[in-house]
Amino acid sequence: MGDLVRVRVLAGGAALATLGAGLGIRAIGSGDLVKYAGDALYTVLIVALVVLVAPRVRPTVAAGVALGFSCGMELFQLTGVPAELAARSTMARLVFGTTFNAPDLFWYAIGAAVGWAGHRAVCARSDERRQAFGTVS
Repeated sequence: MGDLVRVRVLAGGAALATLGAGLGIRAIGSGDLVKYAGDALYTVLIVALVVLVAPRVRPTVAAGVALGFSCGMELFQLTGVPAELAARSTMARLVFGTTFNAPDLFWYAIGAAVGWAGHRAVCARSDERRQAFGTVS
């Protein structure tokens, strides 16, 4: 399997696992711990989706894009549009949220760091594989 296909398969699996973890944690718990874990997982999911779309993206860029997107969504909540959309759709509520909450920005950064670390580990493993098979000079 080619490296790009392998990265996409791993990113897709990571996205599905992250989505499952986020929905699962919301289903079994409540309170601040669940809310902030969900915020971090939201950004991890975005990292995985960035890698899925652009498998050659560097970990720092993927994490930066995900952090920027997540923070942008949080700031978008200041407009009131997400709350209006969320009133009509559960999916919109999950994607956009409803109200601005400044601590969420911190948890998005945590999620970006976790996503960066996971992506970096996959990149390092891929580099090791190429070196072992003599495809990197």
